[in-house]
Amino acid sequence: MPTIKENLNKINRQIIEAAVSCGRNSETIQLIAVSKRKSIEAVRQAIKAGAGHFGENYIQEAVGKIDAIGKENACWHFIGHLQSNKAKVAVKYFEYIHTVDTLKLAKGIDKQAKKIDKIQKILLQVNISEEETKSGTNSKEAVELAKQISRLENLSLQGLMCMPPFFSDPEPARIYFKQLTQIQDEITAHHFDNVSMEHLSMGMSNDFRVAIEEGSTMVRIGTSIFGRRD
Repeated sequence: MPTIKENLNKINRQIIEAAVSCGRNSETIQLIAVSKRKSIEAVRQAIKAGAGHFGENYIQEAVGKIDAIGKENACWHFIGHLQSNKAKVAVKYFEYIHTVDTLKLAKGIDKQAKKIDKIQKILLQVNISEEETKSGTNSKEAVELAKQISRLENLSLQGLMCMPPFFSDPEPARIYFKQLTQIQDEITAHHFDNVSMEHLSMGMSNDFRVAIEEGSTMVRIGTSIFGRRD
């Protein structure tokens, strides 16, 4: 079994190769190691091996890890479905929240960020494939939602996130990544306040090379780093 360090090195090489193949600077692409259901020790190994960004899906599990490891020792991204009643904890613990998909949730995060004098970085989750089992605003509503969020003073909308359907061959995912890039362009053209649109969080273990070719700046990779989940 390869070690976490060996897996990380392999993924980082593949990110560089994918970037070079499409004329991009690999330093503009952030690897987020998805550590949900992985032990504190596994995360520590990843940090020791050079990982600096971690994605967590479950608030309660994440809090225990972040308390043990420290907010100062890594950049923490919340990438799971967030309920409004957990906004306070998410704001306290996470630098980025990738999964904002309603104005109600955005307002809840803004309210909690205001209480601790924080500008919370968020991404808008778009249900690009319009699957009933997935969260996210739909493509048609994304621009209007970005406009409404732009008025919330303690939020900084930094980009978009999506999860296309799973394909064993990553090529069919390309169309979904292209669509997210188009929405990014539409929102950027409006020049909303507090909206930078610098990030596209898209691409996972099976399709991150295609995502990079289509403009991803954040790839969320778990299995290829940590192995299968327990």
